[in-house]
Amino acid sequence: MVILGLYIIFNFESQYTMGIVYALISAFLSALFSVLNGLYVKRYEPDVISFYQLFFGALAITFYFIVNQTFSLSFFTLSGTDWIYLVILSSVCTAYAFIASVKVMKHLTPYTVMLTINLEPIYAIILALLVFGEKEQMNPEFYYGAFIVLFVVLLNGLLKNTKLPKIKMRTKNN
Repeated sequence: MVILGLYIIFNFESQYTMGIVYALISAFLSALFSVLNGLYVKRYEPDVISFYQLFFGALAITFYFIVNQTFSLSFFTLSGTDWIYLVILSSVCTAYAFIASVKVMKHLTPYTVMLTINLEPIYAIILALLVFGEKEQMNPEFYYGAFIVLFVVLLNGLLKNTKLPKIKMRTKNN
């Protein structure tokens, strides 16, 4: 069903093919990241996991800037208020949120976390429509395909959650 939804999207929105390919790669890497975090959180503390991931992410982007020769002192020339905003955004909105998302994996499955994260674009589209009153720019077929994909993902979660209590009850009775 998901492949059918993606086929409909690719077939009718061919001008966005590279964007859709990047989105699929991003979704795959994000899922891999969550599955690995789900494994790591069983053995390590969330703040240690987050520290290493953010540190090596910063190291990788620094290396990328150095290789592309876009790293200079003018890059760091910011006003005092910009530095304050950067500290708040980096500590609260990035580090704290990242640690909390890893910590929550002690209680939720990677699937549930990924479902929540991957529904963020839906929240953003709805919020943009409410706040900015943006008009739709995609063909109706795009929305049909997106609906099929979203429906299958939600249906999968519902089916798994309705089967779990029955399985647990059977094992308790035996």
